[in-house]
Amino acid sequence: MLRDLTPVARQYASRNRLHLRESLGSGVHGQVHFMRRTSDAGGSALKVYHLREFFVRELSVYQRLAAVGIQDVRGFAVPQLITADEELLAIEMTVVERPYILDFAGAYLDEDAPWFEDEKWEMWEADKREKFGVRWQEVRSLLSALEVYGIHVLDVNPGNVAFAD
Repeated sequence: MLRDLTPVARQYASRNRLHLRESLGSGVHGQVHFMRRTSDAGGSALKVYHLREFFVRELSVYQRLAAVGIQDVRGFAVPQLITADEELLAIEMTVVERPYILDFAGAYLDEDAPWFEDEKWEMWEADKREKFGVRWQEVRSLLSALEVYGIHVLDVNPGNVAFAD
């Protein structure tokens, strides 16, 4: 069982004068919390990771997107990097509204993406077609647009790609 990372989120909040408000979700890579500054009406999302590998992957993607000025891809909002804490394995980012794409902890940059045999790719695509149904081509187009920037997203599901409707 994965450990609760809420104490790490509290530590980050304390260091950065933030208030931990609520959990936005958790998964195999870590936990996401809604944070708020005392003087700010808005808030941010804080993702705290179980393993450094996934922290580094996601941070690298956000840094790449920031370097090329990407705030959305094909109309899907992308969270913007606010800051990262390498000691706590935490990334603070903006909160986005639908439609959005998020969760890049399982993404690969440039040629680091694993290349599978055709049969495994076919199984992967069949799984995604089933999960997204008639919207799969739209998701596939979104993934292709990210690949232009060297970002290869394999962990794509309805939890991290949300449509406006």
